[in-house]
Amino acid sequence: MRASDGGAIVRLRVAQAVLIDPSLRPTGSTLEVLEGVARVFCPCEETGGMTLAFLQSGDHLCTDRLCSEGVCLEALTPLSFRSDGQAQPGQGFDAVNEWTLQLLRIRHLSSAEQRLHALLSLLVRRLGRRCGAWCDLPFRLTHDRIAELIGTTRVTTTRLISRIRQEELLAVPSDQPGLRLAPALVESAPLAA
Repeated sequence: MRASDGGAIVRLRVAQAVLIDPSLRPTGSTLEVLEGVARVFCPCEETGGMTLAFLQSGDHLCTDRLCSEGVCLEALTPLSFRSDGQAQPGQGFDAVNEWTLQLLRIRHLSSAEQRLHALLSLLVRRLGRRCGAWCDLPFRLTHDRIAELIGTTRVTTTRLISRIRQEELLAVPSDQPGLRLAPALVESAPLAA
């Protein structure tokens, strides 16, 4: 699916993705996430779908700064966004740049275990919420996707996640689409969000 210019609200179901082609967008335009959580990734073959950022309600994606092939938005939760926003002078905060910086910081931690710990904490702090004795993240990422984000293999990621689950610091409720993390895990992360 391609998002075109026009003022329409685009709605995506979980796991649906849309290509944002900068050549079809007016200069200075932005996308505004109205509801849900999206993964922003590069569609270039050379990068293999590299994750650049996660966006949530209220975040803007400045389409002027995209690579020539554009970027894709993948719905991690039911997602709606407006495609006719305009960049405001002095808006300053760029969610994609902030996420890319945080993900780069994580990739530079020395061990895969530290990188996974920091990633889970960042996701919960930015996109989750505290619910009683747990912190809830409203979506799940595949072990392949987590491996891409922390710069390791899927096998290593699966082993590390299994260890965290055995320590009862991570739960994957079968009746919910998200994850639950122990506050102790989130608060003890190697990088502050």
